[in-house]
Amino acid sequence: MRFLICGLITLFLSSALANAQSVMPREGWQVFKTDIAYSALIERLAAAIKAEKMGLVTQASASVGAEAQGFTIPGNRVIGVYRNDYARRMLAASVAAGIEAPIRFYVTEDEGGGATLSWKTPSFVFAPYMDEGGDDLKALAAELDGVFDSIAERALGD
Repeated sequence: MRFLICGLITLFLSSALANAQSVMPREGWQVFKTDIAYSALIERLAAAIKAEKMGLVTQASASVGAEAQGFTIPGNRVIGVYRNDYARRMLAASVAAGIEAPIRFYVTEDEGGGATLSWKTPSFVFAPYMDEGGDDLKALAAELDGVFDSIAERALGD
């Protein structure tokens, strides 16, 4: 009986994940649904990060992990982006804000072969720390908003 229940739970979860919807627009996020294939968008994003002289600091993918366990779910990858000079400025303004670095892009595979590129804007990410970080953190967040916009434009462009 225990194996049956575990099997049903696993089947339910894998079915729910396989039918997951795209990331929807929400407060503080930028969300761009594209016709670009998932793997191609990841490659384009990595190239754009490098072109904007930022560091691709972290990557995580539940779909890769699921595949290793024999499950297939739509592709998704979280890509952390930052650079040490920004980290130093951020920490000088607010040590607590350090938990938010690196700031992440999220690439998700959509039905029909396209992919969505989304991210929380740096200004939104750092908003809880603005009282502590003051004008220096505000300026940093605004600058990073522009950098993240430029990365996205490159990744999504021709």
